[in-house]
Amino acid sequence: MPGPHRDLRVFRGERRLQIAALPFRREDGEVRVLLISSRGTKRWVVPKGWPMRGRLPHHAAALEALEEAGLVGRIAVAPIGFYTYPKRLKTGAIQPCEVDVYPLEVAKERKVWPEKGQRTRRWFSVADAAAAVAEPELSRLIAALAEPSSP
Repeated sequence: MPGPHRDLRVFRGERRLQIAALPFRREDGEVRVLLISSRGTKRWVVPKGWPMRGRLPHHAAALEALEEAGLVGRIAVAPIGFYTYPKRLKTGAIQPCEVDVYPLEVAKERKVWPEKGQRTRRWFSVADAAAAVAEPELSRLIAALAEPSSP
């Protein structure tokens, strides 16, 4: 990540660790989930990035949500789970990644944010968000938000 935040190279086995925010809000008794488009493939994803030196993982996830989607809110201290995926690096190499997912209850959506011109953000129903993402493990984490005990 450019700027003052240096990413940490943290591994779990052969997988490199990433952190993500799972943005949600309650609207008319229903949970809604915000997804963003990825920069490269334009797939629907959640805001995510590498762990940051000097920041707790959940704080880094909240910062990713702000930078990638312009979201501000209350982030959970503990992840609700993780998902795995193969990340294509700039070199073309594939890096297996494991992504810890922190729920973020959105309080505010900024009109301007650092990656606004690079991504699209959109609110989905839980079912539609779960169907829109490519990773089955992430889909299950999203679907769990509809359960009564969700964050």
